[in-house]
Amino acid sequence: MAPPLVLLPSLGETRASWDALMPALSRGREVHATDLRGHGDAPWEPPYTLDRMRDDVIDLLDAQGIDQVDLVGHSLGGAIACQLAATYPSRVRRLVLEDVGALRPRTPSTPQRPDGPLPFDWDVVLAVRRQIDGPDPSWREDLARVTAPTLVLAGGPTSHVPDDTIDELVHRVPDARRVTIDVGHLIHARAPQAWLDTVLPFLDG
Repeated sequence: MAPPLVLLPSLGETRASWDALMPALSRGREVHATDLRGHGDAPWEPPYTLDRMRDDVIDLLDAQGIDQVDLVGHSLGGAIACQLAATYPSRVRRLVLEDVGALRPRTPSTPQRPDGPLPFDWDVVLAVRRQIDGPDPSWREDLARVTAPTLVLAGGPTSHVPDDTIDELVHRVPDARRVTIDVGHLIHARAPQAWLDTVLPFLDG
């Protein structure tokens, strides 16, 4: 039997971002879509670090007695999934990364808070952006420790994620392959059937 499937959303999104895919993903499999720290129903409590978010996922698995999972992460969720799979390689059987590249230093910019109530703590955006703009070099180096077969989905030229960083991630992860679904950054929202047609055979492989 396949292990449970865990879904990690992107920055500014909650577990509800996976709702449309849940019927297909949950056929014959236990599925957990989880909010990241500072989002939705997760604690809105610093520290808002990638390390802490990774440990939150491990704490969730331990609390439910889950030893190994298939892990899917979109954008920020993908960065956390990479870190988890590198730090705890025995806990991840298969890894799916949706439109996330290797983290490289980049020119910082300050995002503007949208008006009105948000389903996440705005402080988490500022904290995560600082870590993405000036990442710890060990994040890229640790990708070599990922042992799970890895599927990397790229959103194509309309995505804001630089294509060469996706190629670098694929190169650094020992058993990774790339598939481009040319709909931009929000692949599973804009092309759910193409996403399922690519991801489900990989998970079942």
